[in-house]
Amino acid sequence: MTKTIKKTTSSLKERGLTRKDVMQTAMKTKNDEFYTRYEDVEKELSMYDKSIWKDKVVLCNCGDTVDTNEKNSSAFALYFLRNFKELGLEKLICTHYVNSKLLNQKLKGYIYTRVFKSDRFKDKTKYPSNYDGSFDHPLSLKILNEEADIICTNPPFSRARDYWNIIIDSGKKFIIISNITNVKNQPYISFIREGKVWAGYNSVNNYQNREQKITKAAGHWYTNIPIIDRPKYKNLKITSLKKIPDKHKRFDDSKVLVVDNCYIPSDYKKPFAVSVRPILNGILEKGYKLIDNKEYIPCIKYERKFGRILIQKCCV
Repeated sequence: MTKTIKKTTSSLKERGLTRKDVMQTAMKTKNDEFYTRYEDVEKELSMYDKSIWKDKVVLCNCGDTVDTNEKNSSAFALYFLRNFKELGLEKLICTHYVNSKLLNQKLKGYIYTRVFKSDRFKDKTKYPSNYDGSFDHPLSLKILNEEADIICTNPPFSRARDYWNIIIDSGKKFIIISNITNVKNQPYISFIREGKVWAGYNSVNNYQNREQKITKAAGHWYTNIPIIDRPKYKNLKITSLKKIPDKHKRFDDSKVLVVDNCYIPSDYKKPFAVSVRPILNGILEKGYKLIDNKEYIPCIKYERKFGRILIQKCCV
């Protein structure tokens, strides 16, 4: 007699997926496995005056897990849980994302909240129906727009454009991690030029993967909260054009000045091209401005060089 085995897993067709869909989702998930380390969160957030957090609702809305085992909790969630009273927070909200398209799993996204009332913490975890915890889910957007004061998280690199558009349109304060090259790519460069976002204090190059092993990615903190006494100002080499070593300055085929190694000509009035590093080090806070909303590609002797940003000294 042939034994009939009850089918427990629906087919790809029944789930509305193709094998290509699954492979692409798996690859995107792998590319987004850059989990922020606690020390990097602490290093950045400790640079801001504690007063910015007082009586504020903080939202961590990108897969920010809260678990009884701290090793399984998001570094962002953990930082605010550990420092809740010291920062004077009113409320912490963390949303947990479940990628239901990758595996045949039910939606189990959840919303964790903490408040401090009557001299004790009150923690609550809700599992709303049909909620996957993604930052663009209607319920997540409702929390962002109606409850949050400050957003702090590491958005998935593969969806950075979507996240930046949502977070900036919300008008809320934020401190987030994103790719280091965002300052020269659309649509990010236009946000920076318009003064809607600027570099935070630190770069982030080391992350953890799911196995808690170190993985590399070129990231940086971005924010719309004022930066005070940026330490990396000291990396800017602002001097007269003639004092910049020849090996760090040249004119491209379009007669545009290209400077390297964080040199900035103090007496040059025309637009000139720099790498992303001076922008991240705060040159736009030192009397210089972006003059275009797109990346500039220098050509020297008809050879395309690495993309830059055009900046110019502001008129005094």
